[in-house]
Amino acid sequence: MDRLRRFAVNPPSLELDLERDPEALGPRTASIARLAALVAVGGAVPTYGSLVDEAVSAGATPAEIVDVLTAVVAVVGLPRIVAAAPKLALALGQDLFGDDGSDGSGTPR
Repeated sequence: MDRLRRFAVNPPSLELDLERDPEALGPRTASIARLAALVAVGGAVPTYGSLVDEAVSAGATPAEIVDVLTAVVAVVGLPRIVAAAPKLALALGQDLFGDDGSDGSGTPR
């Protein structure tokens, strides 16, 4: 509760305190939380790449990374998830729409 109180009060030393313990959750959980936040704010494609690399390096599986979308849909809404899915796929090295210009179901884009 002391840490929560410090966040609420926002003392001048708060930034220094955060720099000392950036991985309080552990690297894997922290990287997944950062991905969830990125989805929530509608982050850019390059940021997805770096955060996915970070999550994989910390031990997260591609399936767990995709599950981030399911976990946050009730909070951020389906349009945000739909916008994030292709960015996340690219970061995972996947082309959701294939080279033939279809959406994967045979329907042209």
